Amino acid sequence: MKLIDTHTHLYLPEFEGDIDFILQNQADLGENVNYLPAINSETHQQMVELEGRYPFQCKAMMGLHPCYVKEDVEKELQIVEGWLNKRKFSAIGECGLDLYWDKTYVEQQKMALIQQMNWAKIYDLPIVLHTRNATQETIEMVKKHGHEGLSGVFHCFGGNEKEALEIIEMGFYLGIGGVVTYKNGGLDVVLKEIDLKHIVLETDAPYLAPVPYRGKRNEPAYLKAIAQKIADIKGCSLEEVAKITTENAEQLFRSNK
Repeated sequence: MKLIDTHTHLYLPEFEGDIDFILQNQADLGENVNYLPAINSETHQQMVELEGRYPFQCKAMMGLHPCYVKEDVEKELQIVEGWLNKRKFSAIGECGLDLYWDKTYVEQQKMALIQQMNWAKIYDLPIVLHTRNATQETIEMVKKHGHEGLSGVFHCFGGNEKEALEIIEMGFYLGIGGVVTYKNGGLDVVLKEIDLKHIVLETDAPYLAPVPYRGKRNEPAYLKAIAQKIADIKGCSLEEVAKITTENAEQLFRSNK
């Protein structure tokens, strides 16, 4: 059974001690693939090096995470552009808006998002959007600045049915992770109304581990628990969820098929 983790930070320090073991175990299980979203210039090199060691399992993106948009945003964006001019990546991201932790640099976040939407169109790449406490704001920005010719995924989707349908209408996928297994997450109600053809799977490892691993370091092996929960919600088999979400992910990251 093939599963694709569309969003996992396997290059972070949390995996330094056993990443080779994790990826070797994953390789032994089958054709599973991990897409690595960028954060900022402090970790780009580690991400690219991990992809170099495991080119069939790890696919790097390039972008600037909104939580790392600060006063040096223009410098960070220049570094992103330098990488994009240097080699091919699987997507632009993760980028977007985060209105949860700190609203000091909201205008800079918006500027960075517009720039990255433009790059997604220029390089013909999907875009991976981070939208914490900002789903509707991000939807409006995509509609205003990037909808034409733009495709991608709203990573870690946690919105309501109205927002889900708006995202689908724009031609974007919903990235579903461990939150779907949380008792009060609310995604079970939303996903009952959403066709599997609009969903891709993710772990966001090392964060947001699904039940029964909640509170532990998340990792690719736990993607199966997320898929099983979606199968339970939809009343279908695990194999069907794996098949359809894999096809969706391959379509999303079309350049890596």
